[in-house]
Amino acid sequence: MKKLMDLFRATDGKNYVVTFILVSSLFLLWGVCNGMIDVMDKHFQTELGLNKSQSAWVQFAHYLGYFLMALPAGMLATKLGYKGGIIAGLLMVAVGGFWFIPATHINAAAHAGHASAITAFVGYLVGVCAIAAGLTFLETVANPYTTVLGPKQFAATRINLAQSCNGIGWIFGPIIGGMFFYSKDAAGRSTGNETLYIPYVIVAVVVVVLAVVFYFAYIPDIKTEDEYHLEDSTPSASHSIWSHPHFVLAVAAQFFYVAAQAGIFSFFINYMTSEVPAIPPAVTTDLLKSWFETSKDGILSLSDKGAANLASVGFFCFLVGRFTGAALLKKFSAHKVLGLYGVVNVVTCLLIFLKLGWLSVICVFLSYFFMSIMFPTIFALGIHGLGARAKKASSFIVMAIMGGAILPKLMGFVADKYDMSRGFIVPMFCFAFVAFYGYNWPKFSHAESLHDVKTSGGH
Repeated sequence: MKKLMDLFRATDGKNYVVTFILVSSLFLLWGVCNGMIDVMDKHFQTELGLNKSQSAWVQFAHYLGYFLMALPAGMLATKLGYKGGIIAGLLMVAVGGFWFIPATHINAAAHAGHASAITAFVGYLVGVCAIAAGLTFLETVANPYTTVLGPKQFAATRINLAQSCNGIGWIFGPIIGGMFFYSKDAAGRSTGNETLYIPYVIVAVVVVVLAVVFYFAYIPDIKTEDEYHLEDSTPSASHSIWSHPHFVLAVAAQFFYVAAQAGIFSFFINYMTSEVPAIPPAVTTDLLKSWFETSKDGILSLSDKGAANLASVGFFCFLVGRFTGAALLKKFSAHKVLGLYGVVNVVTCLLIFLKLGWLSVICVFLSYFFMSIMFPTIFALGIHGLGARAKKASSFIVMAIMGGAILPKLMGFVADKYDMSRGFIVPMFCFAFVAFYGYNWPKFSHAESLHDVKTSGGH
């Protein structure tokens, strides 16, 4: 217990464990929101007749919100401090959540013939984008904030622990989404269009309460050490964060990682309902009856709702990866763990691409496990040693999340042209870049690890 508490004890003796727990609740929040987004694509494919590439507009709208708000969020966080940035983000999420009420009315009008299906789809995309804009504030502030709530040598461990709460949210997100997006009435008719707004309104109410809690909570604005002397006034000092390769390439690595993550998460249901081998009838118990359906050919397969629930198993693997990864990062260099996990995911995507039956299915879940530590570790490596500029650097790394808007459309295009297994060729190349960044980070940063910076090496 003492060793755990040492993760949050600063050099001046202050303990930030309560602050850390409170901030970690934000990770849980956006995990739930992201988990619901990841099972929404198949709903629109079924209800609006979209193909996979078209349904990926959901991811585009989601990550567009991050892209548009990342820089404003970074600037406002610098002016308002950590506390002000968090409250601003929570209020924006609330606005986005409440927007789903009028979006549902627009959808009802479309079904009544008073509006087009595209208009209804765009109405939902506005809400998705608005929520993402608010989440941008939270991620821009909360991610770097966890790295300063204790000794710097445990920065990667703390951010991975906080991101474990994100993993818990991601487990429940697909279950909640499946419950409302793929609901049916007693006659077996889909009622997803009528109930889709409910979880988002609940999220809106919760974040309003959280905003009040944070307003009264102790959230100190902690200064970080300027190890690269970015704030020096000497002419020889390097004042731009863009002059540091370890940060620049972290932006690129985050772009490709989130691209791979978004593609795999958003097309999980498509993969499980189309690429999984025939399921033995023995597994269809009364409890799991809604998870399966029989095709016209008499083959038993997963239903959309069943696949959405199964996504939670994937996110459980993701969560286990976060916890075990946090432990590994206390013993091994963060960049080496990142590089290894990147290589393993290149292999898993290749095995999925090769369509090797149940082995490929298992590899999908393994990819969740080995993606687990990538986002927070890239984040910690990218802002390492940047001092007061870490908030600004953080906004650019969050901005790189735009990769999740662009690459899933390419993955969907490949899947539409060939099949869902072949679509995994796209994340495979993304993970290759992440592995390259991890293994080469010491060369880019002129540091042996997160707790040793060699400022003489070109910085």
